[in-house]
Amino acid sequence: MAPTTFAVVGSGKRCRFFLRLAAAAPDRLRAIGVVSRSPERVNEGVPAVRTLDELLARERPDFVAAAVPWPQMPDVARAAVALGVPVLVETPPAPDLDGLRALWADVGGSGLVQVAEQYLLMPGHAARLAAVRSGVVGEPTAVHVGSTHLYHAVSLVRGLLGLDMEDVAVSARAFTAPLTDPLGFDGWRPDATPEPRTRTIATLDFGDGRHGLYDFTENQWWNPLLARRIAVRGTTGELVDDRVVRLVEPATPVESHLLYRRLGIDLNLEGNELDHVSLDGRVLYRNPFRGTRLSEDDIGVAAILDATGAWARDEAPPPYPLAQGCQDHAISLAIGESARTGQDVRVAKEVWV
Repeated sequence: MAPTTFAVVGSGKRCRFFLRLAAAAPDRLRAIGVVSRSPERVNEGVPAVRTLDELLARERPDFVAAAVPWPQMPDVARAAVALGVPVLVETPPAPDLDGLRALWADVGGSGLVQVAEQYLLMPGHAARLAAVRSGVVGEPTAVHVGSTHLYHAVSLVRGLLGLDMEDVAVSARAFTAPLTDPLGFDGWRPDATPEPRTRTIATLDFGDGRHGLYDFTENQWWNPLLARRIAVRGTTGELVDDRVVRLVEPATPVESHLLYRRLGIDLNLEGNELDHVSLDGRVLYRNPFRGTRLSEDDIGVAAILDATGAWARDEAPPPYPLAQGCQDHAISLAIGESARTGQDVRVAKEVWV
């Protein structure tokens, strides 16, 4: 199969991230160029041009990936759609609610916009989603996410509950307390001492007993002192991180665990990466990028790039349509508003529903 081809609009950290994935998996992903206001400053091993028109005149990719700051994201989406090019926008697709509505009014009907929401494609979460969809805990009714922030966490809650565009009532509160934070995006902080960090907790009530619990502390992504937690409660059991407990017959609860086969341990010479995730002897997830040694987050982003290419070529369904990304961010904005005001906020049917 020919690799997915894409071009990147923007030349910052996210651009280099996409290009690194293409370099790691050249048989699956191929970056054909970068669009940058300063192409002479791009030194990433691919052609760089000033405009999208100029890039398309050289070669037309399966899609373009936006890697620009939040305020510029809607402009890239509009420009790509105006040229009839499928586009993968970052999360969130617009900074605020008015921006989301305006973007949908301009490009929502085009069917050309996907959102780079990768969390449900990361190996651990993908395996949990497969387990829940198999009915291992019955009908899912509640999801607790204490891992990542806002729209990413909302995507996990909605996806694991199997929800689409249901109304939701949001109640959030913020708490600030001292916390040692020794590792951040830029590396270790040897002199780290406890500093104020804000924790936001929110309930998301989707009705009919279905709800989510959002729990995020500043820098929880990288702080090694903070655990990542995810729990899915169903009608006949519960999945907590990698542990599953469910009732299989009267008076007989049983326990199982998601098992990760990782290569390169002890005398295993197959590589140094994740191979698959299984539950009770059944494989739930196989690493689609074996041989690349990508991290789990990298695998998720590479998977959304690959899936977007397949969709753009009419070989697969859309991986994460714009409407879904808009809904995630509308709910995340409600979390922020509720935490600021101390009042409940309701997200009802929006223009993208």
